[in-house]
Amino acid sequence: MGGNTFSEKLIEGNVCHLLNGEDFIRKGYQLVNINGFRSNVQRLEKPPSWEEASETIHQKRKGLIVDVISRESSLPVLHYIEENLHLGKINNILLTSRLYLDTNPLTLSNVRAVIMGSDVRAIIDFKKTNHTRYINKYFKAINSLLPDAGIYIGNFETNEQRNERVYANLITPVKQLKILIDFLFHRVIPKLSFTKGLYFRITKGKYRFLSKAEVLGRLVSCGFDIIDFRVIHGLTYFVVMKTGEPKEVVRPTYGPFIRLNRVGKNGKMIRIYKFRTMHPFSEFIQDFVVKMNGYTDKGKPAHDFRLTTWGKWFRKHWIDELPQIINLLKGELKLVGVRPLSKTRFNELPEDLKVSRVLTKPGCIPPYVSLNMPSDKGNIEAERIYLKEKTQSHFTDLRYFFLAMNNIFRRKIISE
Repeated sequence: MGGNTFSEKLIEGNVCHLLNGEDFIRKGYQLVNINGFRSNVQRLEKPPSWEEASETIHQKRKGLIVDVISRESSLPVLHYIEENLHLGKINNILLTSRLYLDTNPLTLSNVRAVIMGSDVRAIIDFKKTNHTRYINKYFKAINSLLPDAGIYIGNFETNEQRNERVYANLITPVKQLKILIDFLFHRVIPKLSFTKGLYFRITKGKYRFLSKAEVLGRLVSCGFDIIDFRVIHGLTYFVVMKTGEPKEVVRPTYGPFIRLNRVGKNGKMIRIYKFRTMHPFSEFIQDFVVKMNGYTDKGKPAHDFRLTTWGKWFRKHWIDELPQIINLLKGELKLVGVRPLSKTRFNELPEDLKVSRVLTKPGCIPPYVSLNMPSDKGNIEAERIYLKEKTQSHFTDLRYFFLAMNNIFRRKIISE
């Protein structure tokens, strides 16, 4: 842990309890009370047997942890944690407080000493992620404290949950106006490079406006896999597992334009330009969303919470596709061609289609639009028909272009 600045800040500022009574009990002591790191012990007249000590450890540890969790949150949260974490069998569980430690200050040196001497297997964090200024650095610090397969449980408040909490009693017109102002000030301004600095100088980063997709995406980008998430008492709680080191995110995008990794000609990965229709960091949880909900009959991830409200409108009117003109001018796309797919979606295609579709450039206008075959199976069949016709005529792309324009302008086909 030496030299990890943000790990040190994490520990120094937020840790309240490290529960591990094993050493005390095995050596003939009974752990009577825990208050932060100040533990009171008393000597037992006769050291217990190994079996007795193990059972005592199990009961004491679980009782202490349950007590702390109940005080920091609520019984529904406790039950949710117990569904995902065996509180009695995890040797060391690090718990952080939802409150600042004004009444129980801890120095960095004694906390580091305890942490380094302990095998922390799980971290339960009651501090709302919204109150963290540098979220990814915080999650990376959590990652650095956990072993492989270590469990991290935390919580956050989504924008929708905050709106319900703050504006529930307002009449609809006033509520919508305030939500719009919040959106512009807290979600647009901090995402723009030329206003971001000013925003954080004003707000000090004391409360971050977050979506469910952004928080889950940040967690995955920081080396965690999502096990579960649930809404409890107006907060979203999550359970994740450390499965690796944080990914190298060169430059996360927040603005109106995004660049997505897609499979191009000869299997080469290219970056496709689009207007943003999803929340930031959504690209990191595509596999999770597909695994959780599968695909719609049109081949799109079902019940996709990553989509923004305006993003759905953009997609419906094909507006999100317009920036692909940049890829067209760069020579990475054709005007008409097979869809530029993500690696995940590409790997799900039939083997014969994988082989044939990488022999040509992807296109801005895919065959399913021209042939009006928007279903998942229709997408695949449309590409097969297009690729076969492409080998038989030099005018295939031109014919498919006019077919697509006819279907779009006559509203025969609608994007999702």
